Amino acid sequence: MRTYDREEERMPIYEYHCQECGRDQSVLFLSQREAKSRPQCKYCGARRLTRLLSRFAYHQGETARLQDFDTSAPRDESFYKDSRNVGLWAKKRAKEMGVNLGSQFEETVEKARSGKITDDL
Repeated sequence: MRTYDREEERMPIYEYHCQECGRDQSVLFLSQREAKSRPQCKYCGARRLTRLLSRFAYHQGETARLQDFDTSAPRDESFYKDSRNVGLWAKKRAKEMGVNLGSQFEETVEKARSGKITDDL
């Protein structure tokens, strides 16, 4: 009976920047052993690649987002491009003041987040 090493099962994806052509790329390795080799740039064929720190994200539910939200902090334009932030300020301020805005407010916020608020206008 053969035993498998967990390391053998992993198929990592690494991000690289090519020093030759200046392009970034993702490289999927089919094993950890293969990941130890020097990859080749898929655009120019050079082997002068520098490994980058990959981007990552984590999911945070609305309750946690509301709790962490600081209503006094200034927001830039990009904050409002994320539909999850629509109504967040109003919800937090209402909570801070002890005001219940009711279910109609919640429905309006959900319509605004989904882009359906204009259907009612």
